[in-house]
Amino acid sequence: MNMIKIACLGLSAAMLGLFLKEAHAPFTHMISLAACLLILFYSVSRLSSVFELLETLAGYLSEQKSYYKILLKIIGITYVADFSSNLCRDAGFGAIAGQIEIFGKISILAVSAPIILALMETVYALW
Repeated sequence: MNMIKIACLGLSAAMLGLFLKEAHAPFTHMISLAACLLILFYSVSRLSSVFELLETLAGYLSEQKSYYKILLKIIGITYVADFSSNLCRDAGFGAIAGQIEIFGKISILAVSAPIILALMETVYALW
């Protein structure tokens, strides 16, 4: 339900910006900034549940702390790659955005290699 609210906020701001684009161009930037800040503040308020989830995962992975670190690295790579590629795409540099996304995917694959190998060893041991 919260995602629907955020989507409606974003779409409303975009449509309002499109309507005002011709008549009041400076207001479109302020509308965009206000919508981005509202969404950012709402996102930050939701971080407490994410931190609780990460603490629970750390408890489950107490024996394998390296897996927990890898999971956090994957999450970080995903967010940084997505954020930076979206900024590049919005600035009109789609090719650079695509390359950032490819590098992010390759980085995730490289970082997750130990988990993939451990999974394959477990499957092989059960076979």
